[in-house]
Amino acid sequence: MKIRNTKDARLRIKYRIRKKVRGTEARPRLSVFRSSRHIYAQIIDDDTGRTLLAASSREADQKDGGNKKGAAEIGKLIASRCKDKGIESVVFDRSGFNYHGRVQALAEAAREAGLKF
Repeated sequence: MKIRNTKDARLRIKYRIRKKVRGTEARPRLSVFRSSRHIYAQIIDDDTGRTLLAASSREADQKDGGNKKGAAEIGKLIASRCKDKGIESVVFDRSGFNYHGRVQALAEAAREAGLKF
């Protein structure tokens, strides 16, 4: 893949991470995607190729996902949904984004809410 812009660079990093990070039924993958306005989190079982849970700042009760406070709310929400489904431990996939800012806020809020990774 030839790097033409920052999106291509992020995708290249993402593919390099995904070679090593894999979610299973016992320990699914927590995948994070952030856009300029919203943030999304999914719990994925890579063995079956299914998304088990999802949470995003585009849901009706969420007001903001473009800042760290909104990302922290999504982290708490995804952790509470995991607890309801009986998922206690996950593998974190930052999808090529730096572990900084909103991605870090989501991860730390999920950890504080009881999700282990």
